[in-house]
Amino acid sequence: MRKIKPKLASAERLNNLITHYFEWIKGEYRTEPKEINGVLTDEKVWVRLPEPPTIAGLALHLGFSSLKEMSQYESTGKYPELIQGGRLRVIYEYEKRLLNGPASGAIFALKGILDWNGQDEDKPSEPTNINLKTEIITAGPPLASSERDVVL
Repeated sequence: MRKIKPKLASAERLNNLITHYFEWIKGEYRTEPKEINGVLTDEKVWVRLPEPPTIAGLALHLGFSSLKEMSQYESTGKYPELIQGGRLRVIYEYEKRLLNGPASGAIFALKGILDWNGQDEDKPSEPTNINLKTEIITAGPPLASSERDVVL
């Protein structure tokens, strides 16, 4: 018997879970007083460290047991636009990382995992025709036609 996902019973519940996921990954901290050079300040002490957003993390938070299951719900479920919106928020977070530091990990995630090509989905990419003129240039002595022509 297929397990029913009571968490996804309403659009409001699903939307709240998606919002909660993005709040959860921000981490959790408390402030503690700390004296630095005779000045009392508040220091941030992490109780739970921040995490990067991921599609797998979102799927787990929503109660799916696999990415395939989430994709199937996205294709045939009652509220696919909410799942698509959550997926888009993950992509948005990775796109922001392209501007704020080493981009290689973000590019890998966007292209390889999140199927991102950096273009509008509604705007198909136009094929580009480029004419190249090639010229073969030889340098050095002519090539030997056989081993006995090789000069050592």
